[in-house]
Amino acid sequence: MQTTSVAEAQQEETFSYSGYHSIISGVNPDWEYGGFPLPDGSFWRYREPNAAVIVEAERLRVRVGQITRFNNQVQILDNAKNMFFSTKKFETPDEGEMSVEWEMTARCTGTRPRDLYDGFVSVNLLDFRTGTALDFFVCNDVIATVYARLPFPGVPEPQDPENAVRPKYFSDFNELPIETKPGQLHRYRISYSKSKDEVRFFVDGQDAGVYIEVPSKVHSFVIALGLMTEKGIEQGKSVSVHGQGLTGEWGPFTISTRKTEQ
Repeated sequence: MQTTSVAEAQQEETFSYSGYHSIISGVNPDWEYGGFPLPDGSFWRYREPNAAVIVEAERLRVRVGQITRFNNQVQILDNAKNMFFSTKKFETPDEGEMSVEWEMTARCTGTRPRDLYDGFVSVNLLDFRTGTALDFFVCNDVIATVYARLPFPGVPEPQDPENAVRPKYFSDFNELPIETKPGQLHRYRISYSKSKDEVRFFVDGQDAGVYIEVPSKVHSFVIALGLMTEKGIEQGKSVSVHGQGLTGEWGPFTISTRKTEQ
């Protein structure tokens, strides 16, 4: 006797997001400089004053000859030197998954070999409701995935049960065994399933890691494009700037939403 299972109907929607020209024109912007409001009412903007921003069709290149921005008090403000946030929030489906895919290159000058955190180029999927961050960090010779829940300024603290067995805030930098070199083009993808509480990372179509039991439901996120460091503040002083230069290039983003129905 032959049995048949209930077929799953998959509805997939795909669209492209770039709009890099609007960074320069300011008309109907798809991107804006990122940053966070401070307790004194001012705003910390992730903007390197001498960055060269170049748009060629649907590709963005940002070059900083020497990074200059730092913050001596707040680690999250010290990390990003120049960063653009998408003006659009991307809503994740309740069932199925959402994938974000793009091409990116990184060139870092004056950075220490094999020290990713001395200067890198990033794409960050950021949920400012929960503090969740799903990222790729890339420098001359290292590619890493990042899975984190962070205390972004102004974001409410997540629930922390008394019997919790995992940290409330965390960052997992997974340096991958993938060879790369300055300016080498790779294709990256991050896929998130809200119903499964699962995130998966891919490089050039190959599996680069998975996390299950993601502690917070990500209902939406913005895309961030960064030139960054990740050096801990020491004795009230930033140590992240010593003349490094960073150049990042990003192609258009392909956003795919795959909804599964029984």
